Amino acid sequence: MFGRFLRLYKQTLLTINLDSPSIKIIEKNDNRVVMEFKNIPRQYVNALRRLSISEVPTFAIDDVVMLENSSVMHDEAVVHRLGLIPLRTDFQRFVLPDLCECKSTLGCSRCRVMLVLDSEASDKTKVVTSGELISEDDMVKPISKEIPIIVLAPGQKLKFEAYARLGTGKDHAKWQPTSAAVVKDGKNEDESILLIETTGSLTAQETVMAALNRLAFKMKEFNNLLQTSMVTSKA
Repeated sequence: MFGRFLRLYKQTLLTINLDSPSIKIIEKNDNRVVMEFKNIPRQYVNALRRLSISEVPTFAIDDVVMLENSSVMHDEAVVHRLGLIPLRTDFQRFVLPDLCECKSTLGCSRCRVMLVLDSEASDKTKVVTSGELISEDDMVKPISKEIPIIVLAPGQKLKFEAYARLGTGKDHAKWQPTSAAVVKDGKNEDESILLIETTGSLTAQETVMAALNRLAFKMKEFNNLLQTSMVTSKA
């Protein structure tokens, strides 16, 4: 799982370490992973933590067309709640809006997914939940059907179209895939513990691997920039 991280670490190592670096999985399930890093500088581990939070893309509702809302809650408050519902994400089939070829503010099938909701309380109070959101994509949908959105009194109705897009945590917290990301000291001085917990939009492994890919991309860009600067300075 982390062979690429170790290769990246060795390629960019600036000081000699006599002990071999290693990574051990202490705990792992769909939404949580705990890893032990040995003989690897803490800044490398922290880089994975920071990238897991801020630069791993996930889906979140970003635009809502409110067709009817007779509840006591303002449209803006409903939209805010919708944006915080974690959506299962597949960033292999979709692209960030800025990178999509459509170049449209409305988006297309490669950069956005539409979800609709049409709910009404008849003769008694009704709790509208995420389970009533109907997605046009089989995968991109709420991670749970039990997330409450609003309470409707008898006779009240809520109807809207919502559009979910990929984004990253550095733009808004609703796109963060992590609910917890912590680096702790290990039992020994040369050990660090990385804990990643996700909201469910991505698995913990998907989140860490995406962060690793992002780190590799950044290191490659840095290396290219450094080599270009060295060549320019010689000239």
